[in-house]
Amino acid sequence: MRVLVVEDARALAEVLAEGLRDQGMAVDLAHDGLEAAAKLDVNAYDVVVLDRDLPGIHGDTLCQMITERDDRVMVLMLTAAGSPGDRVSGLSLGADDYLAKPFHFPELVLRIRSLARRQPSARARTLRAAGIELDPLRRTVTRDGRHLDLSVKEFALLEALLRATPAFLSTEDLLEQVWDEHADPLTNTVTVTIGRLRRKLGHPSVITTTPGVGYRITGPPGP
Repeated sequence: MRVLVVEDARALAEVLAEGLRDQGMAVDLAHDGLEAAAKLDVNAYDVVVLDRDLPGIHGDTLCQMITERDDRVMVLMLTAAGSPGDRVSGLSLGADDYLAKPFHFPELVLRIRSLARRQPSARARTLRAAGIELDPLRRTVTRDGRHLDLSVKEFALLEALLRATPAFLSTEDLLEQVWDEHADPLTNTVTVTIGRLRRKLGHPSVITTTPGVGYRITGPPGP
């Protein structure tokens, strides 16, 4: 899952980004409306966490711009304006959810995941292929009934591969979906994480590597 956090308070933005990355999300930051609009033009996001009182382009205007796009992104307004009237006005602008500051971080995580599942492009809750079952909501993975204990990045990488099945995902695709825009395209992070994931999935291997193309899950699809 890839998230854009638009927050002009830089310290808060960094705390949010670090916390969401710890939950396995790829997170990009923008500190004003103009920067956010530019990122939205070049990157695909699942959810935008949007402050209202932004410099450059106001958060209300940016929310309306997002809702008018063909590639609709889910918007969660995260703002200090928390009165009932503020909530109504924010939702009337097209926001999909509204959370007032101060907030409880686990609630923010749950709301972001809930919005991602509501996207028109979202798949069925449980992903299945090659004997693997992954439940993004419960954060559980099994293979042939055996529970797998995965790190947050291993889980996110496997989820990306399962969602793409039977297509390949390149290293660049995985860096974009599982890490974020600051990931070094020359790093071996993907290779190392794939190696750990293969070991945990066990034999026979279900992750195929094709040099110059990428990675994919092989094996019979789930029901």
